[in-house]
Amino acid sequence: MHHPLAVIHPDAVIGDNVTIGPFVSIEADVEIGEGTWIGPNAVIMSGARIGKNCKIFSGAVVSSIPQDLKFNGESTLLIIGDNTVVREYCTLNRGTAANKKTVIGSNCLLMAYVHVAHDCEVGNNCILANNATLAGHVVVEDNVILGGMVAVQQFTRIGAFSMLGGGVLLNKDVPPFVRVARYPASFIGVNVIGLKRKGFAADAIKRIEEIYHRLFVAVQNRTEAIKLINAELPDSSEKSLIMDFVENAQNGIIKGPRRGA
Repeated sequence: MHHPLAVIHPDAVIGDNVTIGPFVSIEADVEIGEGTWIGPNAVIMSGARIGKNCKIFSGAVVSSIPQDLKFNGESTLLIIGDNTVVREYCTLNRGTAANKKTVIGSNCLLMAYVHVAHDCEVGNNCILANNATLAGHVVVEDNVILGGMVAVQQFTRIGAFSMLGGGVLLNKDVPPFVRVARYPASFIGVNVIGLKRKGFAADAIKRIEEIYHRLFVAVQNRTEAIKLINAELPDSSEKSLIMDFVENAQNGIIKGPRRGA
């Protein structure tokens, strides 16, 4: 159903059973998958590729041009996967010439006032709470939760199954499976509850805890900690994922817990 007060460019491609509310604006070069719902006053700009069964709430601005002075009007995309919810007044920018696209995965929840800047990559099953802000070129892997008011510096990477507490200011990479809080952003433990909810076995969680105990707690020298982990702990898929992330982090990784905290 398309409300008569919506403005839809004739070249926009709208799937079956899409609901478009009043005062919605949809530009040319837009594709919207079947079953998607778009609430009043949302703006869908050129370059948007929206999946099936999404919900886009009032005031959201999807696929606006990048807030990047290097942007020169090139043709780029903002891609949203299936079943993703974009709440009120989110601002989602399309890509620049660098990556050509901004991508938000499937089954995500972006709460009110979330900002996703140009060339970001947000994985599947992610939750970004109110006012979370991603600068350009940020990578958020699958199953990540960002608390309210989190601000992430450009080119930062956040590993899968991690959780950032509210108000974190992040300028270092976050390895998988951890919880982060405080300022400067610090490791405060393994995301045990989140891992259990996602079906991780107890022995897998134990292996993850042993790795991070050495990396962040028992050994203060990061290089020495990596050597000990590789030498002393048995190989596992969790170890491979964590060590690959840590050894290839472009920005360095977050700090360990402060002594006495």
